[in-house]
Amino acid sequence: MTKLFIARVRGPSGDRPLVTVRAAAEGEAKLFLEAAYPDDDVVEVAEPGDWVSTSDTGTTAGDVREHPGVAWQAPTTGLS
Repeated sequence: MTKLFIARVRGPSGDRPLVTVRAAAEGEAKLFLEAAYPDDDVVEVAEPGDWVSTSDTGTTAGDVREHPGVAWQAPTTGLS
């Protein structure tokens, strides 16, 4: 079973739009992202918290998607 992860990926010209990836665990998500963006830096990977997408985020392990117009924002857990 896969979970959704969000990622902050930085290329030579700056941050990419928000990237999502489906994976079983965070380590696997990083591997998929590094394979999809071999020349970029995977700055951060996290579970999305309460973030909900109206875009397709894929369903199978290894689905990596960019979401144009959506910038990285650290997920909130709802704890203060």
